[in-house]
Amino acid sequence: MKTLQKNSTALITGASSGLGAAFAVYLAQKGLNVFLAARREDRLKSICQKIEESGGNASYLEADLSSEKDRELLFQKAKAKYKTIDYLVNNAGFGWYGYYEDMPWETARKMAEVNMMAVVHLTKLCLPSMRKNERGHIINIGSIAGGLPNQGIAMYSASKAFMDAFTVSLYRELRGSGVHTSVMRLGPVKTEFYDQARKRKNGRSIPAEKHAITTEQVNKALWRLMKHPRRAIYVPGWLVVSRYVENSFGGIIDLLGPLLLKRGDKEKDQKERK
Repeated sequence: MKTLQKNSTALITGASSGLGAAFAVYLAQKGLNVFLAARREDRLKSICQKIEESGGNASYLEADLSSEKDRELLFQKAKAKYKTIDYLVNNAGFGWYGYYEDMPWETARKMAEVNMMAVVHLTKLCLPSMRKNERGHIINIGSIAGGLPNQGIAMYSASKAFMDAFTVSLYRELRGSGVHTSVMRLGPVKTEFYDQARKRKNGRSIPAEKHAITTEQVNKALWRLMKHPRRAIYVPGWLVVSRYVENSFGGIIDLLGPLLLKRGDKEKDQKERK
């Protein structure tokens, strides 16, 4: 079991709501300093105040993770505030559900920047000092969609598959260095993620929302991972079976999967007629 250093600092992206906000409050309660980043300053300020009122230590920076300049500024501000970044939680990301051909290019481009480039860029910025200190943990918030690509989430699945490959490769590079990388392969979680996906241009409701777990379950899994670093974990744990689904039942999914999108077409048409 890994012993967490006193006054450890966690840099958490996408922390204005959903999992990121839940991580921030939870880790602050565990005694970590937390530095939060997201686009909505009012939300970040409110979360930091909540943490401070509870005796925790929190700071934030309003940042657009699709911007290279904002990512660099975020790293500089976090380092200036807390000297070291012991945990980088790459949580920022968003989804979109529907036919890829209907996905606006601006949405696709921004998803690539936030879901992929922000991860590799912030990792690149944080790694040198982690290697020098011979300690640190980069935790990437992934999805089972990374290993189970499906209809309606072409770009999202691709971004999470990228995250999987990047994390596992780094994990193997860093063996014995004292620095760890991990990916949390999550099932659907009850957050604003689904509301935001619906609100985006040409977006739809994501069927997986009906089976979502709570942020509390993910918090506990994150804490276990920080104490017992591994290259990957599934949350909930039974989703480990998903790694076998594509190889064993891919042909069936090819036939049945598109029916969900077609059903969505019918529901969309009915709403428009009303």
